Amino acid sequence: MLTTAYIGLGSNLGDKEANIKKALELLGTAPGVQVKKVASFYRTDPLYITKQDWFLNTAAEIETSLNPHELLSLLKDIEKNLERTPTVRWGPRTIDLDLLLFGGDKVCNSDLVVPHPRMAERAFVMVPLAEIAPELIINGQGKAGELAQLLTKEQRVEKFIK
Repeated sequence: MLTTAYIGLGSNLGDKEANIKKALELLGTAPGVQVKKVASFYRTDPLYITKQDWFLNTAAEIETSLNPHELLSLLKDIEKNLERTPTVRWGPRTIDLDLLLFGGDKVCNSDLVVPHPRMAERAFVMVPLAEIAPELIINGQGKAGELAQLLTKEQRVEKFIK
């Protein structure tokens, strides 16, 4: 059985675009995963810890035969492969892969919470997610497209153009 899941991707160290493209490549070639849609890349200001370089962000829709914990393990393996090293929470990183939604499943344990608990407050998540799934209902708070419009009034998100 296949489940549709959504992944948030971001980078603010090194070659940000190359980091995200490599992560998408690794995700798409992993057994049990098929990348269906990828949003445009967006340049975003950092939240929480603002004294760091800007981020490049996108979102991907995938279909997977993996369960949520197997998918999380894959995402962590991709981060390790791309040399993500632990820093302060919300600090700089070569790559960040977040499991945003996994079908209609709800998971809440020490290593995984799905739906992602803070995605509806983050324009860097909602804008790319709204591009590929504008009608998607997010945590009972509204449609992705509507939330993206609201968040961009307070948080800067720009389509990335080389």
